[in-house]
Amino acid sequence: MRDRPVTLAAITGAHGVAGEVRLKLFGEGVAALKRYRAFNDSGDGSGLTVVKIKDDGKGGAIARFAEVPDRTAAEKLRGTALTVRRSELPSLPEGEYYHADLIGLPAVSTEGEMLGECIAVENFGAGDVIEIRKADGKKFMVPMKTEAVPEWTDERIVIEAAYADQ
Repeated sequence: MRDRPVTLAAITGAHGVAGEVRLKLFGEGVAALKRYRAFNDSGDGSGLTVVKIKDDGKGGAIARFAEVPDRTAAEKLRGTALTVRRSELPSLPEGEYYHADLIGLPAVSTEGEMLGECIAVENFGAGDVIEIRKADGKKFMVPMKTEAVPEWTDERIVIEAAYADQ
């Protein structure tokens, strides 16, 4: 497992005059965010320390950070991604994955052919789809279902050969 930053939310703007910010959530909701006391911590003290996070009733959240004293400071954070290290995320049951675990992995076919690298995980409503970039720059997509992707580990993604011939 690579311990890279994983984005859980993004600041979409200021909320009120006291330095609160509006958040767009990318995870399992406000409860999942409340597990973390700080975001964007690179070890140099430049992160954002959570004072409070609450549900906004619209699918997002309102947050207050110790380092954000007023609306002006909050407005400057618009567009900021809120990240945590991958190692801080809860472990998952067998057969589940975080998108961040798949991105960057090499993809090989069930016949052993090197196919490329996973560059994205999308979901258009019918389940996750991984995007693979071949060495020549061309891309193809594969549904993240066992018949198409029978195996994945921390080191590679195995794609059924029939799905790789696209």
